[in-house]
Amino acid sequence: MRAALWLVGLFAAAVALALFAGDNEGTVTVFWPPHRVDLSVNLALLLLVGLFVLLHLALRALSAVFELPRQARRWRAQQRERATHAMLLDAFTQFSAGRFLRARKAAEGALAREQALQGAGDAPPHALALRTLAHMTVAESAHALQDQATRDAHFDQALDTAASRGAAAELREGVLLRATRWSLHDHDPAGALARLDELPTGANRRTAALRLKLKAARQSGRIHEAMDTARLLAKHRAFAPDAARSLVRTLAAELIGQAHDAGQLQAVWDSLDPAERTMPELALRAAQRMQVLGGDGAVARQWLKPVWDEMLALPESFSDTHRTRLARVLEAGMATTSEPSDQAWLGRLEAAAQANPRDATLQYLAGMACLHRGLWGRAQMLLTQAARNLEDEGLRRQAWRALAELAEQRGDAGAAADAWKRAALG
Repeated sequence: MRAALWLVGLFAAAVALALFAGDNEGTVTVFWPPHRVDLSVNLALLLLVGLFVLLHLALRALSAVFELPRQARRWRAQQRERATHAMLLDAFTQFSAGRFLRARKAAEGALAREQALQGAGDAPPHALALRTLAHMTVAESAHALQDQATRDAHFDQALDTAASRGAAAELREGVLLRATRWSLHDHDPAGALARLDELPTGANRRTAALRLKLKAARQSGRIHEAMDTARLLAKHRAFAPDAARSLVRTLAAELIGQAHDAGQLQAVWDSLDPAERTMPELALRAAQRMQVLGGDGAVARQWLKPVWDEMLALPESFSDTHRTRLARVLEAGMATTSEPSDQAWLGRLEAAAQANPRDATLQYLAGMACLHRGLWGRAQMLLTQAARNLEDEGLRRQAWRALAELAEQRGDAGAAADAWKRAALG
């Protein structure tokens, strides 16, 4: 379509020119004393057009001649800039290959070339980013070589360059994140957290920053802050669901272990999410810690209630280790108190034992609960049945010891001796 339009236009121009010049009988007289030259109008116009074209070409040629030095200078600047980029790329390559000394030398060469470009007034528009990355490459290589003086010097220069006017905000954020990693490698969590605090509000909530904050908080012992960070990372799906659950469980267990009294332990438990309180590991650890601290046993057993219900509802998903720990915690708590809540637990234990007659752990729990409440006949029957089927050596030994004590109380020396022997053999 465009070619057809050009053709029509050229045809129209040719027709107009033919109409104008075909019957044009005018003349142009040029006086050059003592000469006189008569020219037709068509020839005069043709000469004027030719003179314009010739003058235009002469000016273009003159401009090209004068432009040659500037083009040569621009070409040399481009070559130096390409060499600078090539050295920086070589530094990245050497650093990725683990050749840190060569990487540092290449990055220092790139810095020298960039400074030469800046001194000659030929600095590229991205000079700030180029200089910052070169300084950071030198600092990274020096960190890998354990040269902290060089690392810190180039880090300061990179931070100053990244904070210059016209530099992208991401440059400074990247420099601070790298410095945070160095602090963590140097086991300086306080310095790492200080670097993270220098980040803008949006940057310190990114996944990369949150991961570093989690590590720094754990190194510094700030478990509460680490817990909040881990929950935020789990919300952002920074970890796989199982990994996030394991991480939160580990941090919560550390918090529980750090509690020094029952009140502090209660505060820690209240700070956990409802989903975290149903984790068997945390509930068992909290209940055991409450017993060690001499706290309220009823509160500890209340924490264990969801775990108990889960064990009865889903016995196949409840590990033997958790079953054994739960039995020991419940038995230890009932051995020291006789509150009304214990009667409710006694009813739960007996109902569970009757509903699961083949579960030796439940038979053991019910038997020990009856023993501590003075129901010796019932305890004798349940413990005898449990002692023969318990797989855990500790629980089995405890059951035979209880049977030996019951035999001594009723004066059956033979049964007591046999029970003590079985308790010793485990």
